[in-house]
Amino acid sequence: MRFIATCKLGLESTVARQLRQLALDVERVEDARVFFTGGFDAMARSLLWLRTAERVLLVVGSFRAETFGELFDGVRALDWKPFLARDARIHVNGKSAKSTLFSVSDCQSIVKKAIVENLKAAYHTDVVPETGAEVIVEAGLLRDEATLALDCCGAGLARRGYRTYNVAAPLSETLGAAVVTLARYRAELPLIDPMCGSGTMPIEAAMIAENRAPGLMRAFAAERWPFVESAVWRLAREEARDSIRPARLEILGSDADARCIELCRRHAQKAGVTVEWAVRRVEALCDARSGGVLVCNPPYGERLLDRRAAEELYRLMRGRFDLLDGWSVNIITGYRDFERAYGRRADQRRKLSNGGMTCCLYRYAPRGARTAARHGEQKGEQR
Repeated sequence: MRFIATCKLGLESTVARQLRQLALDVERVEDARVFFTGGFDAMARSLLWLRTAERVLLVVGSFRAETFGELFDGVRALDWKPFLARDARIHVNGKSAKSTLFSVSDCQSIVKKAIVENLKAAYHTDVVPETGAEVIVEAGLLRDEATLALDCCGAGLARRGYRTYNVAAPLSETLGAAVVTLARYRAELPLIDPMCGSGTMPIEAAMIAENRAPGLMRAFAAERWPFVESAVWRLAREEARDSIRPARLEILGSDADARCIELCRRHAQKAGVTVEWAVRRVEALCDARSGGVLVCNPPYGERLLDRRAAEELYRLMRGRFDLLDGWSVNIITGYRDFERAYGRRADQRRKLSNGGMTCCLYRYAPRGARTAARHGEQKGEQR
């Protein structure tokens, strides 16, 4: 079977690497999509373990479609019976990019009609009652290539299950895990997030350090599919629980807002991780330890601060961060003039997306290692 792990633009290589670490076969990588193959055990493991993907889809089939007739015939010709019960309640999500068929609503309607006609013939009936369990079908058109797939997730993979309270402009769990991963955090290193908000990055760092599967606390749509044996899920979850490695970690999340820190404590407790939390303004940041990882998602621009306040904050950040000896600094922001306001060019940059906004991860190597980083260590990461 073929699957698609969808992701934010800029994270394709990260998702592909995580799939390979799970010993899954990566077929190809495209913009915001990574194709991989395997059985239902591969599906279950990917859902439980992928930290930076947004969704996992089970591919039913692909074909070219430049007319509504070709779309209808192509969908009707696919083998839907193994995946859809006679009374399946079908919901179709649609997307179209760079394709002749650009009306998403029309495509959704045609796809559903074609699936219903297929099921009528397959089950020898005149009616598909749609009174059973809901199945979400993803219909995507890209450069006139139609791909039909079943959504395995239900709620997106960013919904880990631990963050039930939010603050203004929160960072998604998948993007928070991506920043921690790209910052090359390891369990033996201290990590600080001086503007932690709802605590996403420190919690994701703790889960990575203790090898906690991010999907272990939630359920997935595919768990309700009758054609997947329950043993698949039982074994995958047992493996995930047995893989947890509790550790003594040096992770600190701080924020000037005491309400945020209270939310952080609740979220960390629900996630089952231990993180140190502190009510502290960024100008009070100090750490005598040599070597560590700093991650930061500062407020910016139209989201939380006006331009002048944002730039004053960025200058203040540099003054404090430069005092850290041997620490890498990793800042994600959508502020376009960040490097100018911060007063230093980043050693590495990676364009990402956050809630539909284009942003960039700026990475500054530890003091004493910047020259080496500029001379080719990570040229491939710049996009």
